[in-house]
Amino acid sequence: MMKRTIIKNAQVVNEGKITTCDLLIVGERIEKIASQITDNQAEIIDAEGHFLLPGLIDDQVHFRDPGLTHKATVYSESRAAVAGGITSFMDMPNTNPNTLTQQLLEEKYAIASKNSLANYSFFMGINQDNLEEALKTDNENVCGITDDGLYFSNDKGILANYPDYLDLLFSRTDTLVALHSEDDSIIRNNTLKYREIYGDNIPMDLHHRIRSEEACLTATKRVLDLAKKHNNRLHLFHISTASEANLFDNKTPVREKRITAEACVHHLWFTEKDYELLGANIKWNPSIKSQGDKEGLMKALIDNHIDIIATDHAPHTKEEKSGNYFKAMSGGPLVQHALPALLELYQQEKISLEKIVEKSSHNVSEIYRMIDRGYIREGYFADLVLVDLNNIWKVSSENILYKCGWSPFENQTFKSKILKTFVNGNLVYDAGVFDESIKGHRLKFSKIR
Repeated sequence: MMKRTIIKNAQVVNEGKITTCDLLIVGERIEKIASQITDNQAEIIDAEGHFLLPGLIDDQVHFRDPGLTHKATVYSESRAAVAGGITSFMDMPNTNPNTLTQQLLEEKYAIASKNSLANYSFFMGINQDNLEEALKTDNENVCGITDDGLYFSNDKGILANYPDYLDLLFSRTDTLVALHSEDDSIIRNNTLKYREIYGDNIPMDLHHRIRSEEACLTATKRVLDLAKKHNNRLHLFHISTASEANLFDNKTPVREKRITAEACVHHLWFTEKDYELLGANIKWNPSIKSQGDKEGLMKALIDNHIDIIATDHAPHTKEEKSGNYFKAMSGGPLVQHALPALLELYQQEKISLEKIVEKSSHNVSEIYRMIDRGYIREGYFADLVLVDLNNIWKVSSENILYKCGWSPFENQTFKSKILKTFVNGNLVYDAGVFDESIKGHRLKFSKIR
C-alpha cells in the first residue's frame, strides 16, 4: 500500500497566492488539496505557522561528478541541495571528461540514479567539434545542450564568441540551447591592461573590471541577434548586469517566450564592495558587479525581463580558491543557502514569496517544459519544501554540507530556516535528518521546446 501523508494547516505559496490549506500526498504525488482533509490511514504533519513552497528547481549546477570528485559529488551536493529546499537540479557538462558524447551523458545519469537525493537532469555539452553528436540529444529525456563551463578545458572559449558557428547551430537544432555569454576579446584586453600594472597580483576587486559590463553586454547582444534570426529556443545563463537584463522581453508569457534568461543568487546578494572582505570566495564568471547591477537585476526579475533564479553552484576546494588572481578558481557553492538567502531578501521587502516561487519553481518548469513539476497541484509530483520564516540561524563550518567545506555565506545570519523537504513524496530532509533510502528521479520534458 502506498504511503499517505497529510500536511495540515500550511500556508501554501503557489501560483501567485498564499492559501491556508491541507495537502494529501499518496505515494509520489499530490492527491488532494483542500481546506480540510481527513484520512485515518495518513501520517499527519502539522505545518501551522509555516509556509509550504514547491521545491526549488535549479537549472545550473556543477556537481563535479565524474572526474572532479575531490571538489564535490552528486551525492554530497544533492544532499546539500535538498537541505536547502532544492528538489531538482540540472548539471553542467564541464566534468572530467567533458560531457561531449551521448555515452558520457548517459554515464552521468547512471551515477545520479544511484546517488542523487534530488531529481536530476544533465546538459549535453556542445563545442565546435561535436555538433552532430549534440544534435542527437533527446528532448524528452535531457534538459538541453550548453557550452557553459567548457571554456575551462579548451583554448577556443565559449560559443558566444563564434557567431558563424552559432548561426549553424541555431539553424539546425530544435533543442533548448543554454549559453554563457561574455566576450573573450574584451576580457583578454582588460586582463592585459591590469596585468601590466599589477603583474600576477591583480587585486580581486578588479575582477568586475576585467570581466566587465561591456564584455557581457557585447556578447549577449550578439547572441540575441542570432537567436532571433532563427527563432530558436535560447536560454541565457547568469545574466549579471542591468543593461543586459533590459534587452529581454517582458511582455510575452514565459511559456511562449523563445528567448529566456536567468539571474543567480550571488548576483542578487553581493556587490563589488564585498570583494574587500570575501576576495576570491566571491570570484565568479560572470563577475559580481555594482550595486546598480544588483538592484537592476532584482527589478528585472520583478518586471519579468528576467525569468528565473538559479545558483550556478560551482564548488572548489579552499586550496583551489586561494592564491593570486590567476590561481584562484572562479565559482562557489550555493545550493544549501540559496533559498535562505532569497527568503532573507523577502524579509528585506525586496521580493515577495509568490515571486520567489514563480522564479525558482514555476517558471523553470515552464521554460524547460518539465512534466508534472514546479507547482503545488493535484496530480503533480510532491516536490515540496516547508519553511519557518521566524527561525534565526547562522551559517557556520559545522552546518555547511558541501564537500568543499566552505561557503561565501559563512557567518551570515538568516531569519528563515528550511524544516522539511519532500522529493517525489519522500520526506528526504527533516530538520537535519536525511532519509537516503529512496533516490530522486530523472526529470522528463515535453518533446517540443
